Amino acid sequence: MIMRIPRIFTSAPLACDRIIELEEAPSRHLNKALRMEAGRELIIFDGQGGEYQAIIHEVGKKVTRVKLLAHDNIERESPLYTHLAIGISRGDKMDWVLQKATELGINEITPLFCERTEVRLSGSRLEKKQQQWQKLLQSCCEQCQRNTVPTLNTAVNFEKFINEPPSGLNFVLHHRSEKPLSDHNAPTSCGLLIGPEGGLSAKEIELAQNANFEPLRIGPRVMRTETAPLAALSLLQQLWGDF
Repeated sequence: MIMRIPRIFTSAPLACDRIIELEEAPSRHLNKALRMEAGRELIIFDGQGGEYQAIIHEVGKKVTRVKLLAHDNIERESPLYTHLAIGISRGDKMDWVLQKATELGINEITPLFCERTEVRLSGSRLEKKQQQWQKLLQSCCEQCQRNTVPTLNTAVNFEKFINEPPSGLNFVLHHRSEKPLSDHNAPTSCGLLIGPEGGLSAKEIELAQNANFEPLRIGPRVMRTETAPLAALSLLQQLWGDF
């Protein structure tokens, strides 16, 4: 049986032939969960592109040291740049969306406070939540073999976002649209705007369309806030990306 080589994200400075110390969380995972010993192979990446072949140099209770070997410039990024702006949802729905969107190749994410957003975050609570989301994206990249971690923007109010919309072809999920995606010329970047539970308000949809967001309908059924972005991203990757 061929064992999969673990992929580990680190914020430590990386360079060939260098011995680095991994953070406590991945060190504990390698030591206690995977029970890995010195000499075992790893893949190390820092989210900025490319990955390093590495071997475990020393395993400690809280710190694992690894030696970086050859660097590989391999990337697994889609040619289509995608930006998801989505209303913050309750419970673990937001985590689910961030995780699956990363697997589907999202490049940039902007959490939004919309008119119907029921989650109230500010100050230290918002900062803590942003840190949790960032770690989630890093962990997901370990699993799905991406070497570039999606950009996570600070959560903003809907009005601020819509006044500074992303460049490229942008869509707002809206069930009244009849224009199919295939009618658009192939873009190099694409934005998706999706509301929280309850969707975007009529005013927000109007503001989005005034900011040149094209209405996008995905079939005759109403999708939940955690389903719609995944369906839309899959369609975009199929039509203009790398699916």
